Amino acid sequence: MSSVLPTQKESLNGTYTFSSRPRPAQNRSKYRENPAENNERHTNYGNIMYDRRVVRGNTYAQQIIPIPAPADRAEIQQREAHKRAMARKRARAQLRSRTPDAIAGRSHVDVQTELYLEELSDHIEATNVDCQTDAFLDKPPTPLFVPAKTGKDVATQIKDGELFDFDVEVKPVLEVLVGKTMEQSLLEVMEEEEMASLRAQQRSFQELRDAELAEVQRLEEQERRRREEKGRRIAQQREVLEKEKETAEKVAAWAFTQHYLADLLASVYTALGDHGYFYDPVEKDIETSFFPWMMDEVSHNLEKSYVARDLLDTLILEVTQKRVDGFRELDS
Repeated sequence: MSSVLPTQKESLNGTYTFSSRPRPAQNRSKYRENPAENNERHTNYGNIMYDRRVVRGNTYAQQIIPIPAPADRAEIQQREAHKRAMARKRARAQLRSRTPDAIAGRSHVDVQTELYLEELSDHIEATNVDCQTDAFLDKPPTPLFVPAKTGKDVATQIKDGELFDFDVEVKPVLEVLVGKTMEQSLLEVMEEEEMASLRAQQRSFQELRDAELAEVQRLEEQERRRREEKGRRIAQQREVLEKEKETAEKVAAWAFTQHYLADLLASVYTALGDHGYFYDPVEKDIETSFFPWMMDEVSHNLEKSYVARDLLDTLILEVTQKRVDGFRELDS
């Protein structure tokens, strides 16, 4: 994008001044134009506030233009990405559909399409163009709408007395309708009165039932309180009796202890002696060691004698049985 900087001038006394030649404002077209043609016709201006060539500050001091430092790789990549994005944006703008060009002999004209017209205060140079049209003709009157005829025409002969008299014929029907309406109204009124009496009776019954329920609940609550009070009194009396019994048992135990401990020492020695806590070591050794050994030996000897006696009895029985069998064979 090219930019044009305005000229810079210095006054006679050396003070820096800036002047720009006035330019008329360009009219912008209402329709979208080709970006390439727009760039060729319009001149874009740069911002002198960011131009390094513009002198700022003390004009008497030496202006040293700093050498730009080499851009780093990230900044270069960012600039390239920005350029690619701008190129894609311009390509999309070119491919976007726009208003087609006017045909030969015609041109596009700005027309207000808002709901309310707006008075244009800008005076635009315009030219008058005349056009000859045909003379207006009067509109003919609209004819009346006549629907198309369908079906066939049929005629009927009606004599005097064949048509009914409405006032005469409608009287019995009207009497029946009025009678039925009155009867239905009376039935509905009686039903409403009966329903009202039923509601009143139900309301009185409900009030009586509520009162009875309240009385029953009061009596139940009173009975519950009495039962709880009775249980509490019984528990208190039971606790008193238990305490009295415990006190009596303690007194009896104390008296028995005093009586029992009167001759406790002598009775303790006697009881310990009777139970064998005080014994003779020799006697104890004989009872625990000698007597068991002697009994074991006696039992062992008796068992041997019993076995020998059983064996002898068996032998005698066998010999006797053999002799008896021999004698029986000889006798036979």
